[in-house]
Amino acid sequence: MGDRGSGPALVIAAVVGVASAAAVAAALAIQFGLPPQSQVAFEPTPDYTAGVMFPALGAYIAARRPRLPIGWLMIAGGVFEAVSVLTSALLVQAENGGDLDAAALYRIVGAGTWSLGGGFLAILVPLFAIGGRRPSKGWGVFGVVAAVIIVVQTALRVGRPEPPAPTRGMSSVIPNPLDFGIPREVWVPVTDTLWLAEQGCILLALVSMVVRMRGADAETRRAVAWPALTFAVYAVLVVTGDPAFHAFLVAWVALIPVSIAFSVLRHGLFGIDDVLSRTVVVAGTVAGVSAVYFATGAVFSLMAAEYDILAGLAAALFAGAFYQPLRRLIQRGMDRLLYGPVGDPRLLTARLVEEVRNADPAEALAAVVDVVRDGLAVGGAAVEVVNGLHLTSGQVGAAPRELPLVWHGEPVGRLLLGAPGGGRFGAAHDERVVATLLPYVADVAHAVRMASDLQRSRERILAAREEERRRLRRDLHDGLGQTLGAMAMTLNMARLNIKGSPATADHLLRDLRSGMDAVAGDIRELVYGLRPPALDDLGLVEAIRTLAADTLDAGTATHVSADGPMDDLPAAVEVAAYRIAQEALTNVRRHAHAKRVSITLALEDGLLTVRVADDGIGLPEVRRAGVGTASMRERAAELGGSCAITAPDTGGTVVAARLPLTGAM
Repeated sequence: MGDRGSGPALVIAAVVGVASAAAVAAALAIQFGLPPQSQVAFEPTPDYTAGVMFPALGAYIAARRPRLPIGWLMIAGGVFEAVSVLTSALLVQAENGGDLDAAALYRIVGAGTWSLGGGFLAILVPLFAIGGRRPSKGWGVFGVVAAVIIVVQTALRVGRPEPPAPTRGMSSVIPNPLDFGIPREVWVPVTDTLWLAEQGCILLALVSMVVRMRGADAETRRAVAWPALTFAVYAVLVVTGDPAFHAFLVAWVALIPVSIAFSVLRHGLFGIDDVLSRTVVVAGTVAGVSAVYFATGAVFSLMAAEYDILAGLAAALFAGAFYQPLRRLIQRGMDRLLYGPVGDPRLLTARLVEEVRNADPAEALAAVVDVVRDGLAVGGAAVEVVNGLHLTSGQVGAAPRELPLVWHGEPVGRLLLGAPGGGRFGAAHDERVVATLLPYVADVAHAVRMASDLQRSRERILAAREEERRRLRRDLHDGLGQTLGAMAMTLNMARLNIKGSPATADHLLRDLRSGMDAVAGDIRELVYGLRPPALDDLGLVEAIRTLAADTLDAGTATHVSADGPMDDLPAAVEVAAYRIAQEALTNVRRHAHAKRVSITLALEDGLLTVRVADDGIGLPEVRRAGVGTASMRERAAELGGSCAITAPDTGGTVVAARLPLTGAM
């Protein structure tokens, strides 16, 4: 199927294409040369455009792919139409000159070629429009039946009885030497029935394209989308037969062979699936909403005939309520039709959720990358998380498309997409998939970061615990232990000298007193390192209020508020909230240049929320998580919570920590 045309095929295709165009041109020249009273016999019809475009584009396809039947079918149908147009013009010319025998011959040829041309182009060509190949066995049977109907109808048109009066634009009745002798009372209903059968075949030919699209791969679907769109519009215009659209139909027929050529030869260069999808979605939505509007208006008019305004308002409300669900339903249907299951964002989302449920965060992120790559049909996809984790599926290339991953307003990484693959989908479809999957990717990236932070936090907790034990042992042994030993010796010396040398004993006791003060200070430092005393002395709210007053500059206005009881919080939650607020206030003092700072504590549904907001300069465009930022996140992660640092559109920075109480029990 991939061969190029041979010499004879090129010559035949070129000659036929030029000859058909010349025939249509000759027909137009004859028509314009007739008297005005005879020109009324002609009106623009799709036969003119079909006679030029189908042979020309069919010749182009046949010259490049001579083994494909579609090109030769287009040539045959187009030639029939061109001959029909030419013989119709010759018929009127002969009748105008009084040569009725020649006119009768032209009528026979014109009627036969017109009938065959229409059947070829409207019924048989669509059956071969999918990639230019032959239809399946079942649809091949339909093609045979349609061909029989076309042949029978052609024979009846050729052997029709003479009309009772001259047709428009002619003064004489054209005789028919091939009159089959069928009474006109029988011939008319039979041909009308066959005409309806032909219209049904036209619709079935279009249905065949849709049905075969559903069972084909994505590449074939995109190929057939070109002719499917143009044939669908053509079928609607022909079956409805509305004269108002006649001129549009004449012009539209020219697009059908163009779309077939794109389908067979160059469909990968054009996003017709986007055009088709949007056309069907818009048309279906408008039709559905209009039906709901008029049906609702009619029902309410019957129920309350005297309240026309109420009926109109109810119809508008119902139509508005149906608009978005109907649009989404039609869009999902088109995505499934054009791209199959992999093209339905909802099915991709369900697959992604299933993958996430059945894997730990690291494996889930790899599954997410695979789903994104399949759903967008790109050469590669990658996710970079802010903690340095990077997972790739395929090859993203040197210049991938970058999409930020944002979780509740906080950047958690970025999604990298490679170049579209050979079987790419439409751009609009890609954007729908991206919009649907991106929040899920951000959620998984956040979960991966949280799991990584929690693991590092646990490791640091273990290391810090051992380091704290070592420090306590060193401080108690080398500091407090040595001091207490020295105090014991001083006390013994004072006892020995209290009678013989009271002054020496008094000096020793004063030294002992100074040593006890030092011991008390060391103990206070040890205790403060384990838990801020202000929490026990003042409570969490007052401790944070005091912390803010001591940390921030005098010119910074501070407001601390609490929503809910803060007296019975777990000790670990109090310490985490205090330390997170402490680090956030330190960052405000060092970097924010803020005038106002608001600290809010809220307790609801077993969750303590600590929110520190300022009106400072906000976050830098390029930022790197420092020790303090990581410390806040890790303290929240230790309790099973989260800490997000964001820069709202109104300015400033917001630190929001969510600390579950159950995780601290």
